Amino acid sequence: MTHSDNAKRGAPERRRPSWDEFDTLPELQPDRLVPLHGRAVFIAPHPDDEVLGMGGLMVRLARLQRKLALIAVTDGDASHRNSTVWTADRLRETRPNETREALQRLRAYNVDVTRLRFGDGTVGSSERALQSQIEHLIHADDVVITTWRFDGHPDHEATGRAAAAACVASGAHLVEAPIWAWHDSAPGDTRLPWGRARRLSLDASTHARKRHAIDAFTSQLEDDPSNQQKAVLSDATLTPWLRPFEIYLV
Repeated sequence: MTHSDNAKRGAPERRRPSWDEFDTLPELQPDRLVPLHGRAVFIAPHPDDEVLGMGGLMVRLARLQRKLALIAVTDGDASHRNSTVWTADRLRETRPNETREALQRLRAYNVDVTRLRFGDGTVGSSERALQSQIEHLIHADDVVITTWRFDGHPDHEATGRAAAAACVASGAHLVEAPIWAWHDSAPGDTRLPWGRARRLSLDASTHARKRHAIDAFTSQLEDDPSNQQKAVLSDATLTPWLRPFEIYLV
């Protein structure tokens, strides 16, 4: 996740959804989503997006011994602007290491990671190039899981659009995960395509692993005294990603 004044849109004062309001959504079945011998390709705009929005699914698929790949679009080096503690160079070194640690905590040990190193906060200006790179990295029988095309964060939306176009070109199956959208959406919000929505329930073990993996992103969890910036992943910000389920658009 990257902090940005433009990261969220819509009406931030909207009522946040409660957990039980999602109970009626059809349940996502990971073994059917990614069949035996299939591969799941997770595409994350920033280090930590793959865990915040999709970590539970990664745990479940790893348990099923499915092949897993991660395409990291940026290294998240713009998360702490004007910081003398978390400089862009330090973030470029640290945040990919945090992802590697998080994957270990998810017990997703054999994830094939590809880093594209697009500019953090400027993915939209390179969307066509990103689409081309994704097309070269995915196959027709892959299931591609990435951020929703209308997620409310410019990098998330550009990544979602590029992945969607690449899936059309390659024949791969696209699955989208709202991440920032939960900060200004509620059940029944017509901006979300609820007909495509599926709920992945997280058992206690899966939920605990996801929580432990989120804790690996130390750079995002601590206040920055050098510029008085609060933690990017504050307790309030983390709330929708710590629910005992994840929502996917299939």
